[in-house]
Amino acid sequence: WSEEACAAHLTQRDGYQAATQGQLKDQLYQEIIHYFDKGKMWEEAIALGKELAEQYENEMFDYEQLSELLRKQAQFYENIVKVIRPKPDYFAVGYYGQGFPTFIRNKVFIYRGKEYERREDFEARLLTQFPNAEKMKTTSPPGDDIKTSSGQYIQCFTVKPKLDLPSKFHRPVSEQIVSFYRVNEVQRFEYSRPVRKGEKNPDNEFANMWIERTIYVTAYKLPGILRWFEVKSVFMVEISPLENAIETMQLTNDKINNMVQQHLNDPNLPINPLSMLLNGIVDPAVMGGFANYEKAFFTEKYMHEHPEDHDKIEKLKDLIAWQIPFLAEGIRIHGEKVTEALRPFHERMEACFRQLKDKVEKQYGVRAILSSLEERRGSRPRSMVRSFTMPSSSRPLSVASVSSLSSDSTPSRPGSDGFVLEPLLPKKMHSRSQDKLDKDDLDKDKKEKKKEKRNSKHQEIFDKEFKSTDISLQQAEAVILSETISPLRPQRPKSQVLGVMSSERRFSVSPGAPSSQLSPPPITPRTKLAFSIQPNLELNGMSSSDIPDIPPPLPLKGSTADYGNLLESQDLMSPTTSPPAQQRVSAQ
Repeated sequence: WSEEACAAHLTQRDGYQAATQGQLKDQLYQEIIHYFDKGKMWEEAIALGKELAEQYENEMFDYEQLSELLRKQAQFYENIVKVIRPKPDYFAVGYYGQGFPTFIRNKVFIYRGKEYERREDFEARLLTQFPNAEKMKTTSPPGDDIKTSSGQYIQCFTVKPKLDLPSKFHRPVSEQIVSFYRVNEVQRFEYSRPVRKGEKNPDNEFANMWIERTIYVTAYKLPGILRWFEVKSVFMVEISPLENAIETMQLTNDKINNMVQQHLNDPNLPINPLSMLLNGIVDPAVMGGFANYEKAFFTEKYMHEHPEDHDKIEKLKDLIAWQIPFLAEGIRIHGEKVTEALRPFHERMEACFRQLKDKVEKQYGVRAILSSLEERRGSRPRSMVRSFTMPSSSRPLSVASVSSLSSDSTPSRPGSDGFVLEPLLPKKMHSRSQDKLDKDDLDKDKKEKKKEKRNSKHQEIFDKEFKSTDISLQQAEAVILSETISPLRPQRPKSQVLGVMSSERRFSVSPGAPSSQLSPPPITPRTKLAFSIQPNLELNGMSSSDIPDIPPPLPLKGSTADYGNLLESQDLMSPTTSPPAQQRVSAQ
């Protein structure tokens, strides 16, 4: 990444035009990332992209290039999760005989096949390079007679890559992420060959079926700069019949679980692979299931002859028991996606599973599947949950009201001023006002924009005009507050009551109300709701016992205005007293 000048032969070569080494390396990284993307190896592209992003952000300060690179990385991450990548096969190839060049003579190499390339196609492609070579029929290592012969002998067979997860995956992750490492960044490969030992059992071939497993370790991880590398070490291990049964059951459970996760993540996947997998396990007429293991290992004779295998037998029983919840989840998904044409097939599979489940749970116990599948199927992402809790209107005050809805017997959430907001008068006491409120709600959408523009103005007027007023009001079922109201305010004169002049225009004080009315009529500082007085709150120092149980009468209806607003009418004001001019403030 230095700013030193490039050598003369590098300044213009293969389409590169770079003056410094840093510029040349930048262009090389861009091309490498492009090829990794083309080869669907996005994990490798992300690793180089992070190194390049560090230069853009902290050394070059090229934020435009950084933004473009980060968008590419975001697409790579999405591809990892959503795009299904083919898994190539790996082949072990041995070149035996003195007729081969020295660099491959009597050596074994591991090749990475192309996408969807079968072994027969790979062999045909390989033999075209050596038309005089003879293909060996066995997979066992050849003898010295073949190695020292003057001819050419090619041995080819499929090997299985050994998963080697990076250390960063310290917890279970999605199969879509792990699947990349099953066939990439691998250096160990194994080939298993069945070997029979002891007397042959015609009734159960699993009793004496040993596995001879050969492990191949290559010089470098595959894939690398080449699609094939030489094998540097080979060693062999033997797997006992019981260990083979345990390994087979574990692989089967993992396969069911992985396929279930794939269908939960992508409901559009075809159902045929799931049908074949489940039917091959559930229907005893297809493969026999694990009944062969029970006949071979769960007998008194075997336990007496192999007392050291007690723990392994218990592990096998546990794996058999764990297979039931995995199968149940798979059959549930199969039932949801099955077509009518395959409905009889599914019903037969369900019948076989019920019998299998009853037998296994009776003999080996019940296992409950972990909650990961339920969470994956039923839970919503955090952003999705938030979108459901947020109302259609984006006003922040509505968030509190949605979360604080309460019934008539449950207190609402405390207000911002420390008061406990509780239910108000029974609905029958203010049903007319509530009906009017419902009617006004129909016009709310039309007036919403105008109200939002006036909110800040109304708040300023409200604070200035009614600073001495204590208001602790609430709707019958929902609380929507946007002002912080202090409870410590002086008592209002008894000769005055608070009136609201057309809440979208102005507020004013009406001093001509009857003096015997101790509590003010409802006011609406926001015009959105009409409020009533709470029966159990202290208002201006008076307890609820000092306030009459009967609410104040509603004002006379002179027009179609809201019941919560008093009309500007001389009939509602004292004929001898008019409000001071400084208290008449227009919302305009």
